[in-house]
Amino acid sequence: MIRHGTSLELPLAYQNAYLTPVDQFFVCNSGNSPMLSIQDYRLRIWGDGVAQELYLSYTDLYQYAQHTVPALIECAGNHRSLFNEIDGKPIVTPAGTTELIWGTGAVGMAEWTGVSLADVLVNAGIKPDAMHVCPTGAETDSIEGTVRLPMPVEKAMNADTLLTLQMNGQSLQADHGFPVRVLVPGWIGAYSIKWVQDIEVSCKPIQVRRNTHSYVLMGDQWPANQYAPASGKPITSYNIKSALALPWPAQFESGIHKLHGFARSSGNKIQHVAWSDNNGTTWQDATLVGKNEKYGWVKFEFNWSATSGNHAIKTRAVDEAGQVQPDKVPFNTAGYLYNAVYPHPVRVS
Repeated sequence: MIRHGTSLELPLAYQNAYLTPVDQFFVCNSGNSPMLSIQDYRLRIWGDGVAQELYLSYTDLYQYAQHTVPALIECAGNHRSLFNEIDGKPIVTPAGTTELIWGTGAVGMAEWTGVSLADVLVNAGIKPDAMHVCPTGAETDSIEGTVRLPMPVEKAMNADTLLTLQMNGQSLQADHGFPVRVLVPGWIGAYSIKWVQDIEVSCKPIQVRRNTHSYVLMGDQWPANQYAPASGKPITSYNIKSALALPWPAQFESGIHKLHGFARSSGNKIQHVAWSDNNGTTWQDATLVGKNEKYGWVKFEFNWSATSGNHAIKTRAVDEAGQVQPDKVPFNTAGYLYNAVYPHPVRVS
């Protein structure tokens, strides 16, 4: 694991299986992981968007129907270093978690088990005119202050949006949100608030640091006056992406090598992955291996005949909705959502 302050990154080169082992799952924290007690835990549901205020214990949450959702969680800044490495663009980020200069390892895949957030909101009497649902975490030393991020009520009421209690069949660990974490599948990891203590349901828009400044696209393509009071375009879902699970740069001896990587899209299965070792002049099909689910990633493989010298290998994904991984992406100052088809350097002796 690579340490970034209180956060940890597992380089993608070490990812091989469909599910990421819990002790290898990346950690994105803006402070230290709080150590909370099951006995003392109470989740508060409140606001003008519900008919009654609820307080739920850890045991109470297990009385609801339990659901399992396979989903990856990825930081919006994953691959941000490539804006500089590939495009020569310097990154200037807001203070907090956005300062992390991730490589390609700020992503992990797990099976999350817990309560559908919709079931809890219905129990609280969610109102027809409710607009935003805003979870708050329990961090006490975050550089951001209070960590909270609202989502539209439509996303909160999606059956796959969970209050998770387990990760890969185990109770959550402290670094991953114990005792309860929100899972907002298909959206950037910032929405999957850890150590959730409080959920406000509002009939008015909720504006916080994360949806007005920290997790927004800023730059020439996103003039702030079009998104006021936000400083740019707020980010919700992640985008289509593929990446090789190789060191940077990778090194091989000459010969045939089986290479692999992972591809994913937001709420769509991957339909096809192609690869090229001649700067995109020609493309060849990779083989999709194993599970391929709408909120997960799929592993792809291909055999590469390595010859002496310096090479660059590109991969490109297409999802079932017809979205194609782009050759270029517009620059944003915080380096979010980098998903270009990029050349992965490989040296062959």
